[in-house]
Amino acid sequence: MLKFLSKVKIEFNALDPRMASCMEFLAQCNSRKAKESNPACEVEVKRGNVEHPPQITVTFVNGVEEAFDATSTPAHHITKMILDKGQLLETEQMFREAGEQWPVIIPDEELSQHAPGTKPRKAEEKKQ
Repeated sequence: MLKFLSKVKIEFNALDPRMASCMEFLAQCNSRKAKESNPACEVEVKRGNVEHPPQITVTFVNGVEEAFDATSTPAHHITKMILDKGQLLETEQMFREAGEQWPVIIPDEELSQHAPGTKPRKAEEKKQ
């Protein structure tokens, strides 16, 4: 998960009962596997007199920053979102390295074409 991030900031009041998501996410960030995936990722924890609700802010390697209200977003949802966006970043990088245009634009007429090597099924074949 950390391999897609350059920075993680976790902020919460230690006495706030809504901090469970922050603690779970922090544990994920501190796991050996996560740290090995990106040792350069900065994980900052701010506990204490935080005026706002528990919050997790992540900065992706491309500089995009996203903040989550940790009172209403479970840690596993945040992790899944990071992994999903990370896959998109990897795909974008792969296309750019290959000299291809990003984002890929598929013309409407190509979307309706049949794929090579396939044929439409006949009504009789569907019944069997």
